[in-house]
Amino acid sequence: MPDQVQDKQGNPINEGDTVYTKARGGKREGEVEEIIMTQEEAKTSSKENVKNPPKVVFTDQHGHKVAHNPGTLENLDA
Repeated sequence: MPDQVQDKQGNPINEGDTVYTKARGGKREGEVEEIIMTQEEAKTSSKENVKNPPKVVFTDQHGHKVAHNPGTLENLDA
């Protein structure tokens, strides 16, 4: 497994980056708080019910904490 997660354009995603994804007819955008690479990290994550790592955890513009697959995101800071 690579040490670095990448967005769907192949750009690296790091904590603190602003990411964006289209979801269910809308969009979600926020600053990356955590990158979960292993199942062990998922168990100690601030976001409950994280399954199938890797996941990128961020709080969207509505204040909801969400976890998405890195390949579905776009890094707006890249």
